[in-house]
Amino acid sequence: MSIDRRKQEIREGIWDTLENEKVTRPGAPRHIPTFAGTEVAAERLAELSQWKRARVVKTVPDTAQLPVRVRALAEGKIVYMAVPRLAAPKPFYLLDPAALAEPPERAAQKDVAAAIGRNVEVDEIDPVDMVVIGSVAVNRNGARLGKGAGYSDIELALLQEGGRIGPDTVIATTVHRLQVVDEPLPEGRHDFRVDLIVTPEDVIWCDERRRPAGIVWDSLTPEKIESIPALAARQLTTD
Repeated sequence: MSIDRRKQEIREGIWDTLENEKVTRPGAPRHIPTFAGTEVAAERLAELSQWKRARVVKTVPDTAQLPVRVRALAEGKIVYMAVPRLAAPKPFYLLDPAALAEPPERAAQKDVAAAIGRNVEVDEIDPVDMVVIGSVAVNRNGARLGKGAGYSDIELALLQEGGRIGPDTVIATTVHRLQVVDEPLPEGRHDFRVDLIVTPEDVIWCDERRRPAGIVWDSLTPEKIESIPALAARQLTTD
């Protein structure tokens, strides 16, 4: 069985479990789950000293991490949020709470952030103290599966290549406890691992760090590269 097929089987099992256990609503889109307890998980994350020390947080635009974005802005942290599908030449939004006309509860919403945030390139980003991502499944070693599009891997690779994340950057994911699995998860060369898993009930530190040095070009199709302007431009400079 191919690694991609095995990954998808695991995703489908998690999505089925969350729906059967009424953690997500019936018929919910099969992407990063918006699980019951997202606010509690964000609160638990915010209790950690690593969060309290963080000045700059990079997040995903997924709804499951909305409470994290709200809390970060409310606490005066600079937030960088990925443009959905990295579809802009400057693929991140800068949300600076000192310069936002909207309150955190609105500014953190994906559509509002797109309207009021300033698009920035990788080299305009301040060094990132904490990355908070979504996951479909994650194990206690830090291996994770996203929804299968690969955007989080590319975002992290761009930041890694650009020197915006380093050894002290904490990579965290907020998930429901049913998304934390005991089994090994299949990993490709482009996959990274998280340092920290936060559920509404638990904080789990992982001790097997894995971060590719940058973009793994041979894991990307020409169509994927062409659809992401920042990748297409970078490829031109490396050819």
